[in-house]
Amino acid sequence: MSKVSTDPISDMLARIRNANAVNITDISLPHSAIKEAVAKVLVESNYIISVASSGKGKDKVLSLVLSSSSQSPKITAIKRLSKPGRRIYASVKEIPRIKHGRGMVIISTAKGIMSGDQARANQIGGELICEVY
Repeated sequence: MSKVSTDPISDMLARIRNANAVNITDISLPHSAIKEAVAKVLVESNYIISVASSGKGKDKVLSLVLSSSSQSPKITAIKRLSKPGRRIYASVKEIPRIKHGRGMVIISTAKGIMSGDQARANQIGGELICEVY
């Protein structure tokens, strides 16, 4: 089985979804800068506990702690919005509000990857990566 995915962000989100389904608190996946940036936004928004990278080169691994063993996972659903075959972009006015503000959207902007609220505050649009609630 190959470790290479055609859509690494989608692979990361599927691993998080699967870990939540079977109550696994720690996961590890192949490292990439964009996956680390998405994970850091999830940490800032308190959806996951921590993110850490280890190793060098091709063996670099990203480790995520989704929840503590005594807590239930904070992520109820996580869904990829923009896909390699169909990119979805939004201006500042078009950034969606997920579940009337109880969820969030992650956006790739010219100033980096950030939450939808941060993008609205900075008055910048971009590519919609995923929604989390």
